[in-house]
Amino acid sequence: MMSTSYTRLKWNLVLIILGLSLVPLFALGYVIHAEFKQTYEEKLTSNLKLMVSNRRDAIDMFLNERVVQLRMLADMHSFAEMTDQAYLDAVFEVIHETSRSFIDVGVIGHDGRHEAYSGPFDLKEVNYKDESWFHQVMLKGLYISDVFMGFRNFPHFIIAVKRQEAGKTWILRATIDSDVFISLVRNVRTGKYGDAYIVNDKNQLQTPSRFGGKVLSKASIPDHKGGRDIEILEWSDGSSTFLAGTTPLANTDWRLVILENPEEGLSPLMRTKSLIYTLLGVCALVIFLGAYVTVSSVVAKLKASDRERAAMDAAVMQSSKMASLGKLAAGVAHEVNNPLSIIRESAGWIRDILNDGELGESKAVDELQEALADIDRHVERARKVTHRMLGFARRMEPLNEDVDLNMLANQTVAFLENETRHRNIQVDCRLDQELPLITTDSNQVQQVILNLLENAIDAIGENGAITVTTRVEGDMVAMDIADSGEGISRENLSKVFDPFFTTKPTGEGTGLGLSIVYSTLSKIGGTINVHSEQGLGTTFTVRLPFACPHFPGCKEEA
Repeated sequence: MMSTSYTRLKWNLVLIILGLSLVPLFALGYVIHAEFKQTYEEKLTSNLKLMVSNRRDAIDMFLNERVVQLRMLADMHSFAEMTDQAYLDAVFEVIHETSRSFIDVGVIGHDGRHEAYSGPFDLKEVNYKDESWFHQVMLKGLYISDVFMGFRNFPHFIIAVKRQEAGKTWILRATIDSDVFISLVRNVRTGKYGDAYIVNDKNQLQTPSRFGGKVLSKASIPDHKGGRDIEILEWSDGSSTFLAGTTPLANTDWRLVILENPEEGLSPLMRTKSLIYTLLGVCALVIFLGAYVTVSSVVAKLKASDRERAAMDAAVMQSSKMASLGKLAAGVAHEVNNPLSIIRESAGWIRDILNDGELGESKAVDELQEALADIDRHVERARKVTHRMLGFARRMEPLNEDVDLNMLANQTVAFLENETRHRNIQVDCRLDQELPLITTDSNQVQQVILNLLENAIDAIGENGAITVTTRVEGDMVAMDIADSGEGISRENLSKVFDPFFTTKPTGEGTGLGLSIVYSTLSKIGGTINVHSEQGLGTTFTVRLPFACPHFPGCKEEA
């Protein structure tokens, strides 16, 4: 019970220290990470917005340059010149040298007929009067088409400008190289998982998507307001979440879309986050270990202090009891000795009468002699018992003196002779006859031996054996008291010297006997060890120095 209380106290203190240390630490770590994440996300959004703006301006500039080139050609050359095939081929060769983005160029009349054409395809006889782009350019004067298949049967888009000349209307039309335009769109550093593409107002891809979306296929794009400003949105394609930047392009119905995977962009933050978590974990571990070691040390000292105080209280109580018992024993011994003296004197008087022969020779005289011998034997036995009681009573005061450990062992065993005989316990004393005297307090040593023998008797119960052995070990004498009891379990072995620890049923033990033994031996410079195996019994080994050091309770003779 006491051990459980100390364990609970230790963990409560550890948890309190951890709470007071780790809660502010983790709160600080969370605030730092949240602030850093917010700043980094704002920077990521700002960089994406700048990337979208720069790419939009580059695409708009590319298209505007192509428009300006076509308008200059239309304004600088007449319809007659441009419908001359050789002249048109020469013009196309010049602009093709300066700009590789044009695939072909053609002149269309007001009726949609292809008047002249310079390029790799055979489109001279094609009539465009039914094409939507033809009507758009005739209406607006400038038209940049969506990507379409057309008569070429491959995806492309055109730029067409209208020219009014001498009351006649004609159109200069050019096809833009898709590869050049696509490379312009894709030339964005979007990372490993990012993407960049253009869609029209019907959400059809005008340039291919990096991850499998083909031109003219339907594209999934983030919901946007449709205004002229750049929008930054969070968007998911079902498997990943992206940060999307979108903006419209000038003079077209197109919208530029650039996607970035925020996890990729936030990878430095993730590394920082992992570093923060690692540092917090290391700090938490260091704090835990420090708290655990410190608290364990404090609780161990508290436990030792409580054990010492309890042992001292128990020793004082035991000393008081033993003093009272000594006085009682002395009184009983004196009271018993007086009648014993009278009985012995009376038996001697009767023996004298029988020896004088006044009663003659008879069978009754012999019987009386035998009865007197029995009386003498039992009186002597009673005298030895009272002598031991008086010796026990005289040793109540602590005294530093020469002590024969073998003699103390024999006296204590004799003192418990009746109890061991009643329980059928054999006591075997294997004492070293060459054992030197030691200087110590015989009363306290005898109390130690008495407690250990009583503990051994309780461990055996009935029908067993106790072995008492003495020997010399270096500059100390040792005594083993071994019993044939059930032994002590491993989990209880480390607790046997704790105050109030007992394995006996409630009411049959105080748990102070071994604690008093441990405290008493500590005071007189001795030690005690225990070895036990369940089912094989227990051995307590007491070691005492030849001379008792100046410990409290070890008083030298004056």
